[in-house]
Amino acid sequence: MDKTMKFNVDQQQSDERKEILKYVYGALKEKGYHPINQMIGYLLSGDPTYITTHNDARKVIRRVERDEILEELLKYYLDHNVE
Repeated sequence: MDKTMKFNVDQQQSDERKEILKYVYGALKEKGYHPINQMIGYLLSGDPTYITTHNDARKVIRRVERDEILEELLKYYLDHNVE
């Protein structure tokens, strides 16, 4: 294991992840939760009860692995903040 692994993300998968995050964010906001805090709780703990069942948001977010969500967030952040 002395070589760097290359990891590629399909654009369609990336778009789907973004839509899922937006959808879950909206459902949390509709229910009066602080969406960022709730989503961070979910990502750190893996406990799905941080995500509301409103509009099936809990079911929807579980379509994507937590590490894939983190990957999407990091990619977005770096794409928009690194020259």
